[in-house]
Amino acid sequence: MSKLGSLLGGLIFLAIAAIALYRLLFWFPITIGGHEIGQTASFLTCAASAGLALMFFFGNKSVAR
Repeated sequence: MSKLGSLLGGLIFLAIAAIALYRLLFWFPITIGGHEIGQTASFLTCAASAGLALMFFFGNKSVAR
């Protein structure tokens, strides 16, 4: 994977994690199809996205230069 692709992927997942963290801190409702999405889903989204962002940022160390 290229360095630019890793950087863009990391930034995208970091933005998703920031949005999920914002929702956790300043609770606002999200309703999809008449069902409210709980805070647990935001926590899991934040954790998974932050982990993926770290993988994208620091996982490209083994890429041949």
